[in-house]
Amino acid sequence: MKLLSGQPLAASIKQRHKRQVRELLTAGIIPTLAIVQVKDDPVINTYIRLKERYGKDIGAAVKVYKIPQSRVKKLLNKLSNLAEVHGIIVQLPLEIPSQTDEVVNLVSRDKDVDGLGAKSKFQPATPMAILWLLAEYGIDLRGKKVLLIGRGKLVGKPLANMLQDSGINVEVIGRDTVDLAAQTKVADVIITATGSPAVLHPDMIKPGAIVVDAGVASESGKKVGDLAPEVYSRDDLTITPAKGGVGPLTVCALFENVIRAATNARS
Repeated sequence: MKLLSGQPLAASIKQRHKRQVRELLTAGIIPTLAIVQVKDDPVINTYIRLKERYGKDIGAAVKVYKIPQSRVKKLLNKLSNLAEVHGIIVQLPLEIPSQTDEVVNLVSRDKDVDGLGAKSKFQPATPMAILWLLAEYGIDLRGKKVLLIGRGKLVGKPLANMLQDSGINVEVIGRDTVDLAAQTKVADVIITATGSPAVLHPDMIKPGAIVVDAGVASESGKKVGDLAPEVYSRDDLTITPAKGGVGPLTVCALFENVIRAATNARS
């Protein structure tokens, strides 16, 4: 088994971010990320703490606004017009998920560092992280049968668009596909982003396949991925570890966008 750990690359990117932030601070610019949170949830709170910690480590400012969803529109309008705020994210999911598209499109395209708005200037963090990870390990998707499980707004949909824009043929299916195993058994590369525990089992994967787990779900109060734990008994796979695969790079990718937004504001 070959593990696709994101931690070494994340550490390298973090050092680069520290240097970039120092340069901006010297120019009188404090890269600032505003996080708007409307739902109090243990998993969401964990994500926000990770972003706060990363921002602190590299010298960027992270400001969290906990408000009812009814006040989001007014706050986003205000933040979009504050020159000292360079990046804005709305921490999903919302209390009223049906309003997601409307809400994320309220963020200024110049500050939409989550890349979720229709006119955002940035690519979403998790898809960026997945592509960084594959590139770091020299995995070329051209000519391979690539299967993406999950069509979600945060990962599946934007990742499919990014792959297709790069000339990669990718088949996108949902976790509710009638015969999921028939699809996964013939794929050279499987990327899962469903957020449902144990979607993929050992007998569903082609020998020697590459498997990237980008799904995150909560099970018994713990964060788990899309892969059944038994998948790691397969020693023929090239696979992300149960922890430390895509995750560490996702936070890096978000702050890549924040630093870029701050740099753009400088010019």
